[in-house]
Amino acid sequence: MMRKTEIAKRYVLFVISLFFAALGVAFTKHGELGVSPISSVANIMSYKFSSLSLGAWLIIWNCFLIFGQIFILRKKFQLIQLLQIPLSFLFGWFTDLGMWIVSFISVNSYFMRIVMVVAGVVILAFGISLSVIANVIMNSGEAFVKAISDTFNKEFGNVKIVFDVLCVIVSLILSLVFFDFTIVGTREGTIISALLTGVVVKFFCSKIKEPINVVLCHQSYNKKVNKANGTAEKSLHK
Repeated sequence: MMRKTEIAKRYVLFVISLFFAALGVAFTKHGELGVSPISSVANIMSYKFSSLSLGAWLIIWNCFLIFGQIFILRKKFQLIQLLQIPLSFLFGWFTDLGMWIVSFISVNSYFMRIVMVVAGVVILAFGISLSVIANVIMNSGEAFVKAISDTFNKEFGNVKIVFDVLCVIVSLILSLVFFDFTIVGTREGTIISALLTGVVVKFFCSKIKEPINVVLCHQSYNKKVNKANGTAEKSLHK
């Protein structure tokens, strides 16, 4: 069982992961070639109703997914998952902060737009990998997919693919409706993000999971070692 210190460290890591994930979204958005599938609906809404920022629309979208979990799971919904709400607000604020940070980067050429998308995918994947390693709570999108997969006994990976595709389809429909049958905000960057993010997440997890877990579990590990050493010493003196 995890100690309070380790749990606190893991939540701090999760908050850090939110910042990197939000910054990745901001990089991709600034490239103006589309965002990740799960952010695509909020992205379209930010184009149509620009009085609210992308971060604000992401907060609304994430809260919608949280209420979706409650509707699907009903009594099986765990109250701890309500932490997704303040964390969704934090993600939205981090996204707007990221948009301000990347606003100073010039993207006048198509090459620079692709660079922004690729950089965004890498940063987003790094953030996701940190959240996976933190292992305390899922983001609202992943939790929504898990709620469906658990309720209908379907494989998580397959449901995730369907969910991402549906997000893109909904964003395309909204774009056609809002912008006179013109596709806005969902382009090749969305496809690049969909194809590469999972691969890069696996790469980061394979490289950083072990060293980060050493830091997260350091105190409890030392106590276990000391306890084991103490037991060994007692046995020697018997």
